[in-house]
Amino acid sequence: MIKSMTGFGRGKSQTDGMECLVEIKTVNHRYSDVYIKIPRQISFLEDKVREVVSKSVSRGKADVFISFDDFSEDSKSILIDESLANAYVNTVRQLKEKYSLQDDISVSLIARFPDVLKVEKVEQDEEKIWKLLSEALDSAINSLISMRQIEGEGLKNSILEKTDFIENIVKEIGIRAPEVVKEYKCKLENRIKEMMEQQVIDENRMATEVTIFADRCSIDEELVRLSSHINQLRETLRTGDSVGRKLDFLIQEMNREINTIGSKANDLSITKFVVEIKSELEKIREQIQNIE
Repeated sequence: MIKSMTGFGRGKSQTDGMECLVEIKTVNHRYSDVYIKIPRQISFLEDKVREVVSKSVSRGKADVFISFDDFSEDSKSILIDESLANAYVNTVRQLKEKYSLQDDISVSLIARFPDVLKVEKVEQDEEKIWKLLSEALDSAINSLISMRQIEGEGLKNSILEKTDFIENIVKEIGIRAPEVVKEYKCKLENRIKEMMEQQVIDENRMATEVTIFADRCSIDEELVRLSSHINQLRETLRTGDSVGRKLDFLIQEMNREINTIGSKANDLSITKFVVEIKSELEKIREQIQNIE
């Protein structure tokens, strides 16, 4: 299914006092580019996150934002720096003796001194955290893909409409092309009559001139190739996945053929048709830039 490169997905998971939130935003980009912002405490999982996202986003720039909170009771422990506490107690006693102070050394007093009590995070269960994170990540990716598919379907339908419009104009050019040769023959005949100032015309010479003009202005091959590209474009849109680059190539080839038609066809009507097609191709090209 055709997917847009623009989308947003959000996923959240919770277990045993831990919570993980993942948000993914994607925009169009020529290649695949994944940027991950992850808390330092779980940064060891960054490579796994990148691998999962890269499998789902084959083209486009993806910004992945991850938050992680651990409110579980066993996530932290309090450590006592006994040597530092002893030093504080001894120093306080020295002050007491030196200045004959009242002895009011207490636990609350010592605990207030810097670094006596230290909060230490308990070593994390990597497997448990990855399970939590992967659940939130999968949810965010599924949401992202759903949005990209919906937008991609809209792009596909719009491009198919423009393709139908182009095909109809190509048919008009095919109808008009033989008339150009006939009109040239008439113009050439009249011009020769004026130059020779007589009604007798060398039919063989006339036929030769018309044949040369017809060969020089023939756009049959270009029309055939253009029709083939139109069919390929439709088929790619209807059956393809991650086809942005192929579509871009097809539009380039269609532009090449229509430019050749414009340069060879010596006719105002065909020139107008060419301008219309080029305008539609440019619109399609802009839309394709947002297809994965």
